[in-house]
Amino acid sequence: MHIILVSDRLATARTITVTWLHFAMGSVLLMASVIALSSLFSYVTVRHAAALRLPILENLLRVVSAEETQRSRDYVRENVQVMAVKLGQMQAQLLRLDSLGDRLATSAGIKLPETRKDEATQLARDGRGGPLITPLPLSTDELQQALDVLVHQVEASTDTLTLIESQAFEERVRQAMLPTTLPVNTQWNASAFGWRIDPFTGQRAMHEGVDFPGEVGMPIVAAAAGVVVSAERHPEYGLMVEIDHGNDLSTRYAHASKLLVQAGALVKRGQKVAELGNTGRSTGPHLHFEVRVKGAAQNPNRFLQAAQSGGQKHASLRR
Repeated sequence: MHIILVSDRLATARTITVTWLHFAMGSVLLMASVIALSSLFSYVTVRHAAALRLPILENLLRVVSAEETQRSRDYVRENVQVMAVKLGQMQAQLLRLDSLGDRLATSAGIKLPETRKDEATQLARDGRGGPLITPLPLSTDELQQALDVLVHQVEASTDTLTLIESQAFEERVRQAMLPTTLPVNTQWNASAFGWRIDPFTGQRAMHEGVDFPGEVGMPIVAAAAGVVVSAERHPEYGLMVEIDHGNDLSTRYAHASKLLVQAGALVKRGQKVAELGNTGRSTGPHLHFEVRVKGAAQNPNRFLQAAQSGGQKHASLRR
């Protein structure tokens, strides 16, 4: 490549010859200069960025950071407030559950521990209220403390309801073992418990049960759940079933015409165990029913009066 230089200062034109080698060397020098200047600019910018930062840029960054921080705080505050409202609703529901537990315990005749009453039901009994004046939102620490208190109250209420369930179950078991179901679907006291004139000897003698007159073959049911300890013929009771109900309580069903259970059998309340008859020392078809505690005869009326109003219907339904 030839370059011709023409100038008023030059007497004659000059010619410069540029080869490819000259062009390559120029390109390399240009690139090296650009890289050097870029490196120098980057070094100066990084090292002296604080000094070169413009005040308007600093203010802009500060404003943006403050807005982001405020939005984050507002978001957290709103969520804490929502959680506080939910916490208040849960506390109100817990108080209603505590009140329900108290009513259940009272209706079931269960006495709750005094410590539980003081802790779990004090708010409901105090009756708190008043106008809302200058409400302050909860902080996260206060919310955490309130949650811890709520967890403690829930655990206490759970223990209380578990206690009520356990005692109620024990009461149901105890009631199931009491002979409060009529053994036959008929009236009793044809011959009541206590001293009477013996129909065979005409002498005054103790009658240790109550009699239910009826027709031969009428179903005789267990007055309560228990275990059959005897199902056999007795010289005076005739065909008799004796059931042990636990806690030294037992019942006897005498003068039956037919036995439907055997010794060792587990029977439920209202289960058919025999059929009414006229066996043994008897003047006619009837059921002689006894209740014994530790082997001593008790007045069956104490147990059967509870069944007189609704027990007959329940017994007939079971049959």
